[in-house]
Amino acid sequence: MMMVMAGLERPSSGRITVAGKEFAGLNEDGLARFRRDHVGIVFQAFHLVPTMTALENVAIPLEFAGASDAFDRARKGLEAVGLGHRLTHYPGQLSGGEQQRVALARAFVAEPSLLLADEPTGNLDADTGAQVVRLLFELAERNGTTLILITHDNALARSCDRTVRLSDGRIVDDGLGRPAQAPATVAAQ
Repeated sequence: MMMVMAGLERPSSGRITVAGKEFAGLNEDGLARFRRDHVGIVFQAFHLVPTMTALENVAIPLEFAGASDAFDRARKGLEAVGLGHRLTHYPGQLSGGEQQRVALARAFVAEPSLLLADEPTGNLDADTGAQVVRLLFELAERNGTTLILITHDNALARSCDRTVRLSDGRIVDDGLGRPAQAPATVAAQ
């Protein structure tokens, strides 16, 4: 579902509209530009470039977008997640929690209207995970970003404004208290 919402995979049926933009009319380049301008993604496995410093990892989406102040904004993004002192460190020199905070900074630095977070605490210990979750919610609120959090952690799900439950690729509870008559199927080709 996250891959479809991000425009990384096409749905097998139905329509996808994100931030007022329908995906059906966009080719791969159009989807990439849409993601660049509107979507941030935080993965469970961080997906940092190992040969780039924390600063470079956060600056890269801004550089792709042609921002002349990419490194200044990346530095501010890292400071916002408490990593202003780790700018020149490579992912291999950072703890798991620090790597996930770099990933958070990278996802938020372009000020996306939508942030997708896939099990953002799955690779972290409980204390570090709680810190990352606090940052995630704080940054989303501060930036006015819609946060879609994918998790198996029921306690984390309860901290969200709305919970949509899926089972075997089907929406079984839309989080609005309506009975599930004919659950929608979430699938990608």
